[in-house]
This record gives sequence, C-alpha cells and structure tokens, in this order.
Amino acid sequence: MIQENMEAVEHVIESSCGRAGRSRDEVTLIAVSKTKPLALLREAYDAGAREFGENKVQDLLDRIPEMPADVRWHMIGHLQRNKVKYIVGKVAMIHSVDSLRLAEEISHEAVKQGVEVDVLVEVNVAGEESKFGVSATDCTLLVEEIAKLPSVHVQGLMTIAPFTEDAEENRQYFRKLKKLSVDIGSKNIDNVNMAVLSMGMTGDYPVAIEEGATYVRVGTGIFGERQPRQ
Repeated sequence: MIQENMEAVEHVIESSCGRAGRSRDEVTLIAVSKTKPLALLREAYDAGAREFGENKVQDLLDRIPEMPADVRWHMIGHLQRNKVKYIVGKVAMIHSVDSLRLAEEISHEAVKQGVEVDVLVEVNVAGEESKFGVSATDCTLLVEEIAKLPSVHVQGLMTIAPFTEDAEENRQYFRKLKKLSVDIGSKNIDNVNMAVLSMGMTGDYPVAIEEGATYVRVGTGIFGERQPRQ
C-alpha cells in the first residue's frame, strides 16, 4: 500500500510542478508519520522516502535510532522550550519556530552542543485562534530578531493552512506566505535565507506547489488515515 501511495503522491507532485512551470526537483516531499507504526515508516523508506516529519518530540526520539542513518528528520509540530535540548543536533530542520523565546532556547542549546540549527518561522497566515504561529504582520520583525542569534539560521517560512474540503480555499493563504517570503528576502537580512516555503498537506499540497511550496508535508496521503494513540 505504501509503495502505491508514494507513487500516487509523486505523480501529483510532478503534475502540480508541471502546471506551475516548475522543476520537480524544486519540491521536497516530507513523509509525516505521526502515530504510525515503525513498519510503515520502513516501507516508506524502501519506497524512496528520505525526509520524515514528526509532530511530537518523543516520537522523534523513539524513531531516529530505529531508522536508517540517512533519513533527514523534520520537527513540524509545536515545540515547547523545555523539549528543545532533546532534538537540537538530531533534526535537519525545525519548522515550527513561532516566538523569539523559542528561538533563543534553540540558539542557547545549539551553542552549548556546538551545532548549527536550520529553522523555519511558523506563520499563522489565516489568523486561526486554534493554531500556533506568528501573525503575518509580526513575522518580519521576528525574523530580524532571530537573525541576530548565534548558531540559528532562518531558512524560510512555514504555515499550516485551515482544514477545508476545498483546497482552492487555501490558495489565498499559500499566496500570502509566498509574498511574505519574497518581501522578507528582498530585505537581504544577514543570516536569513528565504529559500524554503513549507506549506501544503495531504488535502491541499497540489495547490501549495502551484503557489510556490518547496516542502510539502504529506501524512494521510502516504500512510492512510491516522490511528488514535493507544
């Protein structure tokens, strides 16, 4: 099943890139494996997945030693400051930096461990009260403040668009995040790169790719419906 799902997702990514006049290699697929058994992650790996995303720190810590060493891990869920020390140096990127205090903690831990950490600033583009993320209005200021911190490097922006039956409804938010990234990029802030746009999930990633996503986070589309935690 996983192999077929991966092939189907790959086909959709290629089609979406084609419609947008983009090269397929501009988009990185992150397999989001939350609550799924390790056997399914290994199937996805065997089917070609090398980038995996987790929402919870404990899931990351449990899975990293059980998977091949060439997997790149992404922390995509809300990150509490007291959990930072467990994942710095273990993940390729933290997608969910939504405050200066969190960035300061990441910087502190990175300096302590002698590592460099790539992060994305999470933006609540749709202004949903239930979602984490800085407002689009405050995003630039936050990026400028994080840029001053040692051993932390802003590589772009991330958003979680509203859950909707019609992916077209989220096009406006993806477009807004892309514009925000271009505006920030034009400021040429030291230690800031706007190369990464992490946006789009199973329900809307084709639209996100059409609007400039460079990372798409697909869980259900690869692993099937999420199972409740035991």
